[in-house]
Amino acid sequence: MPKDYKPTSPSRRSMQGYDFSGLSDIAPLKSKKHGYMKSYGRDNKGHISAGRQGRGGGHKQLFRDIDFKQNKIDIPGVVASIEYDPNRTSRIARVHFADGEKRYILAPQDLKVGDAVITTERASLKPGNRMKLKNIPQGSLVHNIEMHPNQGGTLVRSAGSAASVLASEGGYVQLVMPSSETRLISEECYASIGQLSNAEHSSISLGKAGRTRWLGRRPKVRGTAMNPVDHPYGGGEGRQGRGTRRPKTAQGKITGGRKTRDVKKKSNKFVVRRRHK
Repeated sequence: MPKDYKPTSPSRRSMQGYDFSGLSDIAPLKSKKHGYMKSYGRDNKGHISAGRQGRGGGHKQLFRDIDFKQNKIDIPGVVASIEYDPNRTSRIARVHFADGEKRYILAPQDLKVGDAVITTERASLKPGNRMKLKNIPQGSLVHNIEMHPNQGGTLVRSAGSAASVLASEGGYVQLVMPSSETRLISEECYASIGQLSNAEHSSISLGKAGRTRWLGRRPKVRGTAMNPVDHPYGGGEGRQGRGTRRPKTAQGKITGGRKTRDVKKKSNKFVVRRRHK
């Protein structure tokens, strides 16, 4: 559950925070953290580029290297700590493997310090274990899913998300994604068991503008407040309607209801059912 604050100020009245009581009181792995350069929403020439407006600032962070591939096959590991990662919405787990190596993985719900995890072709249905999709029974919740064998997990990696295993046939497994899309994935791909941690992330109320700035998000200007040269909605005396039937981006492209997926995309054959509009 999100943590509420005492209403000592107007912003504190509606502010909510995370409950960090379940996390380990331990410093991050030194070998798995490093600094990184932020682009601040700019391209290689230093100009603010399309689609990057409203970015900049933010609190300084150290990046944690996460093992999305989890390719230590048949080598058991023990969860040494559950930690906060400022670069992602879910929590991360530090795993100490039997061969002495230490790595970070995405922490699912109900994973605790001292739990054993393993990546193998067939494993028990415990949160944190990882195995091939062909060996995961129907109805199971999975995360950190590979799109291609040996690629590493690229799907379902944000807080509280999980995909559901629907059916298996013809060398492919049907998965219902968090977006409600039903998709075919090769049964040779690996996926981790369980729903990801920190499910309350989506219900957090930031409470004040400054907290948004800490996250690296700068204020966004409404299109109708701009000049005609800057936006299709700009110009006019006083407050004017947008003067166009369909909503548009600052670049004048139609948005809102327009299909963006390429009809000639080769992977369209793997989409069994599009997501709900």
